[in-house]
Amino acid sequence: MHAQPQQAPGDAAQAPERIAGRENLLQLVQLRWLAVAGQLVTILAVHFGLGITLPLAEMLTLLAALALFNAACWLRSRFATEVHPGELFGGLLVDVGVLSGQLFYSGGVTNPFIFLYLLQVALGSVLLRPRDVWTLVGLTSLCFMALTQWYRPLQLPGFAGAALSAPYIGGLLICFLLNAALLVIFIVRIGRNLRQRDARLAEARQRAAEEEHIVRMGLLASGAAHELGTPLATLSVILGDWSRMAPFAAEPELREEIEEMQRQLQRCKAIVSGILLSAGEARGEAPVQTTLFAFLDELVAHWRATRNAVGLHYERAGLPDLPMISDFALRQMLDNVLDNALEAAPHAPPGLLAMCEDDELVLRVRDEGPGFAPAMLERFGKPYQSSKGRPGGGLGLFLSVNVARSLGGRIAARNRPEGGAEVEIRLPLAALAPPRQDDTPDGTSR
Repeated sequence: MHAQPQQAPGDAAQAPERIAGRENLLQLVQLRWLAVAGQLVTILAVHFGLGITLPLAEMLTLLAALALFNAACWLRSRFATEVHPGELFGGLLVDVGVLSGQLFYSGGVTNPFIFLYLLQVALGSVLLRPRDVWTLVGLTSLCFMALTQWYRPLQLPGFAGAALSAPYIGGLLICFLLNAALLVIFIVRIGRNLRQRDARLAEARQRAAEEEHIVRMGLLASGAAHELGTPLATLSVILGDWSRMAPFAAEPELREEIEEMQRQLQRCKAIVSGILLSAGEARGEAPVQTTLFAFLDELVAHWRATRNAVGLHYERAGLPDLPMISDFALRQMLDNVLDNALEAAPHAPPGLLAMCEDDELVLRVRDEGPGFAPAMLERFGKPYQSSKGRPGGGLGLFLSVNVARSLGGRIAARNRPEGGAEVEIRLPLAALAPPRQDDTPDGTSR
C-alpha cells in the first residue's frame, strides 16, 4: 500500500476557501442562466405580446454574449482548482454591463426593471470583499445616473410624448442609492455575525472533542493507577526488608542505592495517588488550602529534588502572598511545563518567573533550547503535537492547557528574540482563591 501524502497545515486551512470559491462561481452561473432565460422571455413577451417595439437585434446580441460568457464560467467552475474573489467581481461587472445595455435599449430610467441593479449589489454583498462591494455600488449608481440621460425611449401605445419629471427621476436615484447602501451594510453585518457564530460553534465542538479525549485518558489513567497500586506496594515492602538486611546495611553504596530507589518509589506512589484523586474533577477531590508563596516554593523545591537537573532559576516579582487552593492537577500542570523546558535544554537551567497582572497569576517558564517550530506554535496545546518524535508526545502540554482552561485561564507560547522559548501561564486569582465563609458548597451565596 502506498502512503497517502500528508496535507500541509496551510493547504488544509485554504481548502475550505477553495471549495467555497468554486461553489460561489457555480451559484453565479446558475443564477445567470435564470437571468438569461428571464430576459429572453421578457423581451419576446414585450415585443410580440404587448406590441411594444424593441431593438431585437441589439438586445438579443447582448443576451447571446451573456450566454457565451456564462458557458465559459461554467467550464471554469468544472475544472478550476481555485477561484479568486476577483473572478467573481469580474463576473458581476459583466452582468452589470449587460443589464445596462439592455436597459439602454428599453427605456433607461423609465424601465421598471432598472432596480435589478440591486440584485447585483445584494449578490456582491454576500460574495465579494468589502472594497469590491463598494466599487460595485459606485458603478451601478453611475450606470443608474447615466440611464437617466442617455437611453432609447420605449414606444408605448397611447403614451406618446409622456416623460418622467426631473424630481421623480431624482427621487428614484436617491431611493436606489439608499437601498444599495443599506443592502450592503446590513448584509455584510449579517454575514459577519454568521461567520462569528460558525467560528464559536467550531470552537465549542473542538473543545467538546478535547474534553472527551481527556475523559478517555482520565479513565485509562485511573485504571492504570489502580493496577499499579499492588506492585508498588510489594516493591515498597521488599525494599524495606532489604534496607534492614545485614549484607545491604553493611555496604554504604548499596544502602544509598536502596534509599534512592525508595525515594523514587515514593514519588511513583504519590503520582498514582494524585491520579486517583483527580480522576473525577480537574481540581481534585482533596484540595489543600495554602498560600501562593507556600505553593510555589514547595513546588519548586519538589521539582528540584526529584529531577536530575542542573537547577532552576526561580523568581517572584511583586507577587502578593494570597490564600489559594492547591491540588494535584494544578501542580502537575506546572510540572509538565517545567519538564518540557528541561527537555528542550538539558544542560541549561530553566527559569520560572511568578508575578501578578490584572488580577491574574502569571507564570513564565523560559528555557535556552532551540525554540518552537512555527507549525508547533500554530497548534500549541493540541494532542500529539510534539517535537520529541516519540509516540504520545505532546499530551503533557495538551493536559496543561485544558487544566488552565478549566480554571478560566490560558497558556501561550512564543520564541524569545534572544533565543529559547517562553511559555506563559495566566490563571485568574479568583479561581485559585478559597471559597468565602458565606458561600455554600456549590459556590452560591447564602
